[in-house]
Amino acid sequence: MAALIATGCAPVWNDPYPAQERGANILYTAFTERPKHLDPVQSYSEDEIAFTAQIYEPPLQYHYLKRPYELMPATATKVPEPIYLAADGSILPKDAPAQRIAYTDYVIEIKPGILYQPHPAFAEQPSDAFARAQKLADFPNRATRELVAEDYVYGIKRLAHPHLHSPILGLMSEYIVGLAEFAKELRKVAPHDKGWLDLRAYPLAGVTAIDRYRYRIRIKGKYPQFLYWLAMPFFAPMPWEADRFHSQPGMAEKNLTLDWYPIGTGPYMLTENDPNARMVLEKNPNFRGETYPCEGEEGDAERGLLADCGKPIPFIDKVVFTREKEQIPYWNKFLQGYYDASGIASDVFDQAIQLSGAGEVTLTPAMRSKGIVLMTSVAASTFYMGFNMLDPLVGGLSEKARKLRQAISIAIDQEEFISIFMNGRGVVAMSPLPPGIFGHRDGKEGVNPVVYQWTAEGPRRKDIAEAKRLLAEAGWPDGRHAQSGEPLIIHLDTTATGVGAKSRIDWLIKQFQKLGVQLVVRSTDYNRFQEKVRKGAVQLFYLGWNADYPDPENFLFLLYGPQGKVAQQGENAANYANPEYDRYFEAMRAMDNGPERQALIDAMVRILQEDAPWVWGFHPLDYSLRHAWLLNRKPNRIAHNTLKYQRIDVGLRERLRTEWNRPALWPFALVAAALLALAWPIWRLHRRRERLDAYGRVR
Repeated sequence: MAALIATGCAPVWNDPYPAQERGANILYTAFTERPKHLDPVQSYSEDEIAFTAQIYEPPLQYHYLKRPYELMPATATKVPEPIYLAADGSILPKDAPAQRIAYTDYVIEIKPGILYQPHPAFAEQPSDAFARAQKLADFPNRATRELVAEDYVYGIKRLAHPHLHSPILGLMSEYIVGLAEFAKELRKVAPHDKGWLDLRAYPLAGVTAIDRYRYRIRIKGKYPQFLYWLAMPFFAPMPWEADRFHSQPGMAEKNLTLDWYPIGTGPYMLTENDPNARMVLEKNPNFRGETYPCEGEEGDAERGLLADCGKPIPFIDKVVFTREKEQIPYWNKFLQGYYDASGIASDVFDQAIQLSGAGEVTLTPAMRSKGIVLMTSVAASTFYMGFNMLDPLVGGLSEKARKLRQAISIAIDQEEFISIFMNGRGVVAMSPLPPGIFGHRDGKEGVNPVVYQWTAEGPRRKDIAEAKRLLAEAGWPDGRHAQSGEPLIIHLDTTATGVGAKSRIDWLIKQFQKLGVQLVVRSTDYNRFQEKVRKGAVQLFYLGWNADYPDPENFLFLLYGPQGKVAQQGENAANYANPEYDRYFEAMRAMDNGPERQALIDAMVRILQEDAPWVWGFHPLDYSLRHAWLLNRKPNRIAHNTLKYQRIDVGLRERLRTEWNRPALWPFALVAAALLALAWPIWRLHRRRERLDAYGRVR
């Protein structure tokens, strides 16, 4: 009892964070997937960019508040204008037709005086430091230096490094002059022991430093979307000192690599990296400083998103990421105030969201009573089930293989999936293009005629009888081979685990059973799954794609033949290759938005719908929650460097946390009373016995 009462000195007994963090300007959030790559030329997944986007600074970024999305300078002095060149090197006018443009030059000028975060790579270290160090903090000396144009050149060269396997090397080799040849040269000279390769010694024709603060990128032809790439971590700077530092012998064995310890000029730096439990970002003391935007879209001022206009950012000193493998602990900690924001899982949807009689989405009274705020947005994303087009059963462009994929596409009821597992938070996909991206078609024009028929009420999924007919024409009537009678067995590889995953898998198996097809689900961890997809060792798989930039090319390239995952290590995980589609894609990507580009996109979408390399899934509707003390938070799936804009009212958080988690002391008092009631008659009996003499008489 004394021990229990003594703990009452703590204001909150269930606080999961150290006592010294109470009242500190720290944002608390969570992550579920273990990030694999934090090196900017290798990282290309959602769970990784949550960290890399806060640390690395490409020359451009997106305006935080404006919609449609607008590019603006980050480290650059301005957004560069394209300079069009003819084959002889002469400058062409801005309105020159694409077929006359042989090259496009972008000259990027960076701001002087920008410094890197403190890092041991810039300082002299004791002779035994590399042998003794087990983590970056073990190196005793740190320093910094100024960001220069050559750092951006070095960073782009690393895309071609033979030991790094950048996922965009194939795509960028088609554009950046000389990059493909540069990659071949590096493969010849790269050390076999993966030691340091000084890229400064090898010129790259299409990327050169003009002077200390300016560099030039020359690309082939006209590619208007290239500016969007300059807002991605792939084009962030890399100081040669850091590359050399992390390439020292023995460093990789101790995870002392750029994949584990990123280095940048951004507002935050990674100070703690335990991807199985906790990762910490802290404010970069050398950050040059920016100010909060003063413009946004309509309604931002009313939502309080312009209240900090002109104030220096970042506002938050530290960001603590805790790994949560299960949704319920994550949700409960959010409700207790120990996480500042949260998504809404299907299991807790009804606890958070209610629909009014008019169909309006609102928070439940319990959420409103806590001051929780609901944020909604349509995500520029798509989720799909891909067929491996290299697989002899489900792949290829033969008529039978095409009909097999079409039958499966009809059988999988996406509307039911969205209703059951997404709580209605999704739009059925008719193609790779989500709403809000140029080229997307709504209504009858956009419907997928292979899977749907148009009715007076809108699109209606074709009957399962149509799917069975297609399956029979594919040579598998009722799910059995027409000649041998063997059952049709298809394998799905997935990373899905946990309680919710089982119900989804059971549902999916039933969708295939409607055709008489046996689905075998092979669950694996994320890293193993990526490896299997990279090697083409899958038949079916689930993947999603969030737009890197707001252009149709960023979705349609996922099915471009030269982007094949197996052959080119690109992002075409289905390994789909259709020459007609590829020709249209090559013409479309160089166009500005307009009727001609729309017509090409329409033709490409029709090809995809017929070939069915994906089971078109859904485009998600994003619902997220934040506590009243987390300010300046606006959903953004395109830009990821958004932590620097957010602010915390620390005092309000402390007050509400204490109020919501006030310890209930009455059970202790009740136990104490019960113990006292039990002890009292025992004590009286003991006292009475002490007063008796040897003859049992009271003395």
